[in-house]
Amino acid sequence: MTSPRTKEDIFAELTAPDSLFEVRTETVLGHPSQVFHNLTTTLGGVLEESARYGDAEYLVAGDLRLSYLEHRDWARATAALLRDRHGVVKGDRVMILGHNGPEWLLAFWAITSLGAIAVAGNSMGVGSELEHQISLTEPVVVLADRDLQERLASCDVEGEHIVSLEQTVAYARTQYPDAQAITADVGLDDPAVIIFTSGTTGRPKGSVHSHRNVVTAAWFHLFSDAMIRAMGMERPRRTYLLVSPLFHIASLHNLAVARIVTGDRVVMSLGKFSVSNILQLIESERITNWGAVPTMIARVLAEDTSAYDLTSLRTLTVNSAPSSPTLKAAFRERFPWLAGSFSTTYGLTESSSAATVGTPAMLEADPESVGTPIVTMEVEIRGDDGTVKPDGEEGEVFLRGALVMMGYYGMGERGGIDENGWFGTGDIGRIEGGELRLRSRRSDLIIRGAQNVYPAEVENALAAHPEIEESIVFGVDDEEWGQEVAAIIVLTPESTLTIDDIVAHLEQRLARYKRPTFIRLRAEPLLRNATGKVIRKDPLLVVTAEDRVA
Repeated sequence: MTSPRTKEDIFAELTAPDSLFEVRTETVLGHPSQVFHNLTTTLGGVLEESARYGDAEYLVAGDLRLSYLEHRDWARATAALLRDRHGVVKGDRVMILGHNGPEWLLAFWAITSLGAIAVAGNSMGVGSELEHQISLTEPVVVLADRDLQERLASCDVEGEHIVSLEQTVAYARTQYPDAQAITADVGLDDPAVIIFTSGTTGRPKGSVHSHRNVVTAAWFHLFSDAMIRAMGMERPRRTYLLVSPLFHIASLHNLAVARIVTGDRVVMSLGKFSVSNILQLIESERITNWGAVPTMIARVLAEDTSAYDLTSLRTLTVNSAPSSPTLKAAFRERFPWLAGSFSTTYGLTESSSAATVGTPAMLEADPESVGTPIVTMEVEIRGDDGTVKPDGEEGEVFLRGALVMMGYYGMGERGGIDENGWFGTGDIGRIEGGELRLRSRRSDLIIRGAQNVYPAEVENALAAHPEIEESIVFGVDDEEWGQEVAAIIVLTPESTLTIDDIVAHLEQRLARYKRPTFIRLRAEPLLRNATGKVIRKDPLLVVTAEDRVA
């Protein structure tokens, strides 16, 4: 009697030579990398291939419902308009600066079909943040929605070609109803997207993702479906809820792009996050899958959900930020039918997708686990001297593979990637039994509601005020947001600044989620070590409820 096939057996069969998902180590941009050998289609090809799903519904956004064919044709039209009216060609950078909406996605597909590079502007940014994003990438066109156009009006970006995102996409549909496919000479390792991520220096960096990076992220989901079928389980058509901003990899690479490959349906939540709106969408659109951040889950748990029919929901994944064991336990208690599907991931903007995935069984055994590396991803733990650490020993997490970004824009050909193709995350963790466990996310990093906040960026904004002598910014634990931003500030001796003055100063320089919720003023200088660096573990660096400003 033969033994039943294990997950490991099925994985090996699916990635073996001559299989669709054959994995090989090949040279990518001069470095060895595990890749899907049969992945040959760029994003423009993915758009064209999506027509095989025909009249099946792809995108729901408010009152708008688009089939796969309608979506493809509208994206073609938008590409034709960008080419003819704005002269967009391969290699040009075109910024999309807007809130979630169908226009954002249509612009993305149009830009990448032309071989141009879609710059995903952070629509939550303000003033100097937007100026930095635009000056760094120098887009030939900025497609901005109404809200962002108003915000840009006060920025020093007069030389940029700023046009209406909504009007451009709407006009394209009427003027180019019969637009044909674009035949741009684009390769898998040409740049496709720039997504901003904060750097440890405090200035946002542009993470450059190739067509291979983005399509490999989608193929990971295609591969996961193949694993499910090979294990004898059904994979019915699903409906995914899209809530997080499209300038994040969670919504763009791993939802919008992934679902156009797998043939599923996407329902987009419009406007600011609202628990009631989310619950209504789950009920009315029969949502089956939701990738939520911990803050969203916490808010759902704070509501009375008994008035809604949420039984269509089959899978929930925690993305983008660590979630506490307490939060996971509370969710399982409230929604017991989802307990067997509650999984988690670990990844970064620089990794294009999840680097590791923790299954429900892994989380049940150890809530601290963030799982094992996904297909094509290599994970190593290294010490300060660069040597690889053995199982169980802590060090910095390094990643390599077809999902790892090309590099940081403007920092050289592969800025941020070492000579062997490895990316150092700055995160501290260890591997035990093949599973990754994190001790900290980029030691000084604050993760507020899944948004990365680097203390250096906030400290730099504070330092711009002439009456602020020095400051230190750090995270404090919070049940709803995971962490809140706190600042301890030392003023110059002659200063008459108030906390209200400081709040007003930061409003012009930082997005809301980056501004401190707690501010404490102190007279004595911050404690520093022998090299002049502030000692962040100084026990006096604490704030209380009395220091809350927002």
